[in-house]
Order: sequence, then C-alpha cells, then structure tokens
Amino acid sequence: MNQQRPNPTPSRTLYHCVGARSFRPLWALEELGIPYALVVLPFPPRVHARAYKQENPLGTIPLYVEGALRLTESAAITQYLAEKPGADAESSLAVRKNEEAFGEYLNYLHFGEATLTFPQTLVLRYAKLEPEARRQPQVVRDYADWFLARLRVLEPRMEREAFLCAGRFTAADISVSYALHLAKQLGLDAGITPAVAAYFERMQARAGFQAALRAEREGALAAGIDPAPPAAS
Repeated sequence: MNQQRPNPTPSRTLYHCVGARSFRPLWALEELGIPYALVVLPFPPRVHARAYKQENPLGTIPLYVEGALRLTESAAITQYLAEKPGADAESSLAVRKNEEAFGEYLNYLHFGEATLTFPQTLVLRYAKLEPEARRQPQVVRDYADWFLARLRVLEPRMEREAFLCAGRFTAADISVSYALHLAKQLGLDAGITPAVAAYFERMQARAGFQAALRAEREGALAAGIDPAPPAAS
C-alpha cells in the first residue's frame, strides 16, 4: 500500500477510498489542520486490497489509526477529531456539553450517517456495484425515494439557518454534507430541495472541503487508482 501526504511525525493515518464515508474524517482533518498520513485504497478494499484486512479485519473503510487507537466508524472518527483540545468555541468543530445546541449537534451528526447515508449505500450497491444480473432497479428507486424523503426535513431549517446547529460550522455539517456529496455522485442531487442545495453549495466552497478533495485526488493518483468515485464511473 502506498502512503501519501506523510508528515515528519506520522502519528495519525487515515485509510480512505475515493468517494467513501472516510471523506468525513478526511475533511475534518483538513478543517482542523491536523497533520496526517493518507492511504488511498481501491474500492472495495476487502476485494482489491486483501492485505488491508491485516489492518482492519472488517475490511471496511474508513480506518483511522492514532497510536494504539483504531477507529472504523466515519461519524465517530469525525466526532473524535472535533473533540481535540486547543480550538476555541468559535473555531471548534464540536458543540460542547454546556452549549444549548449540544443535543441538536449530536442528532445531526448521527442523522448524516444513520438516516441519510444508509439508504444511499443500497442505491450504490444495486445500481452500480452488483453485476448486471443482480442489480435491482426497484430497490434503487425505493431507497432513493427514502433518502430524499428524509432529507426534506432539513429544508425549513436551511431556509433560515446558515449551518445545521450552534450558528457555526461543526462536525454535524461534515456528516450531513458528506451524504449530500454522495447524493451528487449517485445522481440524486436533482431531487434535493432548494435551501438544502444552497446549503451544500456553501459547504462545498469551504477551503477544508476543497483541500480534502485535492488530498483524495492526489492520493488516488499516487496509488495508481482512478480518482473518480465508483458511483460516478
């Protein structure tokens, strides 16, 4: 495996596939300016990079390694990184327990993965990844509709707010915006409501998001991997 973006003391490593959930912690690392090493693998790594299972027996992406710590859930890694000490309240990606928006923050952080990304994985599998004979157009339509129906709950909030909670950019925005990023790859973005679409445009314009895209592309090319995500290919 090829490691990209090494640093003088590479104490943190993120294993990533192009377009995958691991984009959440990649974006968080770039927003926070935390040094890291990036390992970009072909998707799915359990098939195309079998040695990876020695690092993560699940064979799933992401894997975040920091010393003896090994984390495999994208929202949990993003939350962990957001809790890193040193940032003041205005620049932190976390909402603290003593803030009024703490409960909303946790809810949106996990809404992005459990409610929004889950149905999209079924769309991706049965529209793109399965062999032609095993593809399921009805499953694709049903879960695309499921995703869009649940996403609509955000429309009233984004008509009046710039961010999901606390009046500032947080890890919750990373979690939900990744689901919108995946929707764009899957061609579901035409069904996104106007205020949510405008919100995602703002999130894509962030320097951290753009830096994460560059890191992903550079890492993929260095590893000899197509930088286009599987959903877009």
